[in-house]
Amino acid sequence: MTRSRTDGVAAEPILLNEVSTIMLRTLLFGVALFVFAGCAKTIPNTDVRDTAFNREILEFMERYRAAVNERDIGRILSLCSPLYLDDMGTPDGGDDLDIRGLAEKLAVWESRVNDIRYDIRYRRVTYEQDKVYVEYTYRASFELKDADADRGKWTRRIGDHRAVLVRNEADDDWAFLSGL
Repeated sequence: MTRSRTDGVAAEPILLNEVSTIMLRTLLFGVALFVFAGCAKTIPNTDVRDTAFNREILEFMERYRAAVNERDIGRILSLCSPLYLDDMGTPDGGDDLDIRGLAEKLAVWESRVNDIRYDIRYRRVTYEQDKVYVEYTYRASFELKDADADRGKWTRRIGDHRAVLVRNEADDDWAFLSGL
């Protein structure tokens, strides 16, 4: 098949493959544009849907992350409910951690750690009745104190975790119920 020009001279042949390729690319571009335009936006650097409520929850979680990086035990504990209770993911009650046990554990942690870098990648925020669940992946790099050396040994941990938050009506803020 050839295209004719108005001056009567034959033009280059049009190949059906070229037309098909152009049409296919245009169609794929349109489909991609439609799909991505309909997707819910996420809060930058997270997998969490961008809503005002989710932003409020992640701002609270970021205060916790900052307190960990500053090794500020008082501030970490101030973000916890007096009813804090973590079952540590086991059915055995012997390893459960209440607010008093958490304070003791954090005091030991502070005495053993020189420095820390604590990052969080937020995966999901869900709500159930009066609780908010925040699923996240943490990456902690910390320097353990060594009495025999100027610098301690750096250790790294990566893991998935879930924090449970409740509304603290007295402070009009959120509080950890478990999950630290």
